[in-house]
Amino acid sequence: MNTFETYSKPRSWLLVLALTGLVAGCGDSGGGDGGSGSSATAEPAGAVSTAAGSVSLGTAGQYTILAKAGVSTVPNSVVTGNVGLSPTARVGLTGWSETAAADNSDLYSTSDQVAAPGKLYAADYAEPTPTNLGTAVLNMEAAYTDAAGRTATSAATTNLGAGTLTSQTLTAGVYEWGSAVTIPTDLTFSGSATDVWILKVAGTLDMAAAKNVILSGGALPQNIFWQVSGAVTMGASTHFEGIILGKTGITFGNLASINGRLLAQTAVVLDATTVTVP
Repeated sequence: MNTFETYSKPRSWLLVLALTGLVAGCGDSGGGDGGSGSSATAEPAGAVSTAAGSVSLGTAGQYTILAKAGVSTVPNSVVTGNVGLSPTARVGLTGWSETAAADNSDLYSTSDQVAAPGKLYAADYAEPTPTNLGTAVLNMEAAYTDAAGRTATSAATTNLGAGTLTSQTLTAGVYEWGSAVTIPTDLTFSGSATDVWILKVAGTLDMAAAKNVILSGGALPQNIFWQVSGAVTMGASTHFEGIILGKTGITFGNLASINGRLLAQTAVVLDATTVTVP
C-alpha cells in the first residue's frame, strides 16, 4: 500500500495539471481578439522596404492610403490594402459607400472599392482604432521628416533637370530639388531589388497625363520614397510607382494608377484610381 501511494499520488497530480493545461488551451481561439473575428488593428498591407538606407514607415505601413483631412473617391476606384483617416472622422471618407463591420464591432467599415481583406478606418470608430490611427499618423509624419533630412548623394542628384524630368533614368540615391518637379514624359527607375531611391521635392510634384513611371532591373516600388512639400497631382491615365509622403494633398486624375502608398498630411483625392500596395 505504501509503495502504491508513493507512486500513484504524484502521477495523479501530474494528470490533473496536464488536463488543466489542455482545457485552458482549448479555450483560446488563437486570435488576439479573443475569437470575436473583429479586426481591432489594421493588418499589415503589402510589403514595406527592408533595404538598407530606406525610410521606416512604422505602423503607417499598415495602410495603403493614410490621410489626416479626408480620403475621397469618384467611383469606381480600386484599392488593395487598408484606408485610414485621422484625426478626421468617418464623414471625411467620401464616395466609398461604406458597409458597417459584419461583426457590429464598429472598429472599421468595408467598401466594394477596397479589395478584401482591406478595410476603412477613421478616427471616430471604436477603440482601439482611433489610438492605432493616431500612432500611424505620427509614424507617417516621422517618415516624412526622416526623408526630408537625408543628404543628396551628389551634385548630379541635386536639382536634376532643373526640376523637369524629361526622359530620365534614375539610378539609386538621394535626389533633391529646391523647386517644383514636373514629369512630362515617362520616367524610369533602374536598379536592383535592394536599391533605394529618396526624392526630396521642395515644391509641388506634377505628372503629365498618360505617362508612366517604369521600373527596370528589379527595382521595387516599396524602395522608392517621394517626399513632397507641396501638392502632388497625377494626370489622367498616368501610372506611378513608389511611396508618396505628402506634406499636403495627393490627387490622382481619372483612371490613373499607382503601385505604392499614398500617405498625405492633408487629403487624398481619387478619380476611378487603382491603388495597389506593393
